[in-house]
Formats: sequence, C-alpha cells, structure tokens
Amino acid sequence: MQSPLNLPQRRLSRDAVKVWIISDLITNIIGFMILAILFYLDHRYSWKEWIGWILIMITIFLVLSTIWSLINPFFLYKNWRYDVSEEFLQMKSGVLVEKHQLVPMTKIQSVATKQGPLLRKYGLCSLSIETMGSSHAIPALPKKIAVELRNQIAHYAKIKEVES
Repeated sequence: MQSPLNLPQRRLSRDAVKVWIISDLITNIIGFMILAILFYLDHRYSWKEWIGWILIMITIFLVLSTIWSLINPFFLYKNWRYDVSEEFLQMKSGVLVEKHQLVPMTKIQSVATKQGPLLRKYGLCSLSIETMGSSHAIPALPKKIAVELRNQIAHYAKIKEVES
C-alpha cells in the first residue's frame, strides 16, 4: 500500500500539450475576431477617442495572452502528476503555486470520464471526481487509462464505503 506522503508519479498524456494549445488558440482567435469587429465599428461610427484606446489596450492584453497560451501548456504538462491507492487519490499541479491534493477514497461519491471533440481527436479523456464538497479533474489521459482509472477509483471508493 502506498504511503500518502509519497509524491504522485503518474503523468498525463503528452498529447495534452497539443490539446491545450489548440483549445487556447481557438479561444484567442474568437477574441481577435470580436476585437476586429469592435475596431471596425469604432472606425465606422467614430466612437469617442477613449474607446479606441481601450480597444488598443485589450489588443495588447490579448496578444500577451496568446503568447502565454503557447507557453503555459508545456509548464502544465511538466508539473501535472497523479496517483491512486486504496486510501487516496493524489493530484499535484502548478508552476508558480504548487497544489497537492489528497482526496480520501471514502469521500468520493462519483467518478466519470468526459471527452470533448479535441480530446476525442487525440484519443484522450478527462476524468472528473466528485466528493460531497468539491470536484476534481485529471485532464487529458489516454482513453484506455482513463477508463481503467475510473473503474479502479470506483472500486476503491465502494470497498471503503462497505468497510466503514
């Protein structure tokens, strides 16, 4: 049996980086399209000058956000870890602020896999874990591993519930 003090070692799929980059780029492209429409409307209807300056500041922010969205997925992947034992589900993530969560199996109420279009394209699933007071997720696992992990967590949670 694994000690809850050991750091989790299991990693997400390497394709998680691609999925996160594509997802962020889609969001940023939509943002740029909205900004382009607002710039057009500003030019067409000669809005007040301060509105143009606000649009320029939003554009600068969106450009910086786009640059960050190309870098951040590599940090997320590098620092995301998880592990499962009969007692705990452990998750560790974070670059600047490290977050290490221990979820007791006795507290888990449901566990499910989720797969959107981007995850499906790369054969990945996200695993969501619900407890009475919170929800947790392990993003971008290969589908086979996600299903096995979901079943393993459900099995451990049920065993602990029966023993209590």
